Amino acid sequence: MSTTSQRKKKSRPKHIPQRTCIGCRETRPKRELVRIVRNTSGAVEVDPTGKKSGRGAYLCKAKGCWEAALKKERLDRALRMKIAQENRKELAQYVEMLP
Repeated sequence: MSTTSQRKKKSRPKHIPQRTCIGCRETRPKRELVRIVRNTSGAVEVDPTGKKSGRGAYLCKAKGCWEAALKKERLDRALRMKIAQENRKELAQYVEMLP
């Protein structure tokens, strides 16, 4: 067996990006969290793909984290803006759909 084939078998584990939930402050894999994005027009929306452009913040899929982020204005601080009331209502509706 050649040395190049041996190197391929001993590859490093795949890097998993980590993000911090702004509700509970726990670090988790990026795929387990939901991204909230402030786009260039200033609207705040849920980004299910995690690929929209704009300033983003991450939340767990737990209702408690979402409620803490909205009530304590953690989301406002993370997105560096005051979130409009209509956007807050949309986010509250999304929270109701969570398990």
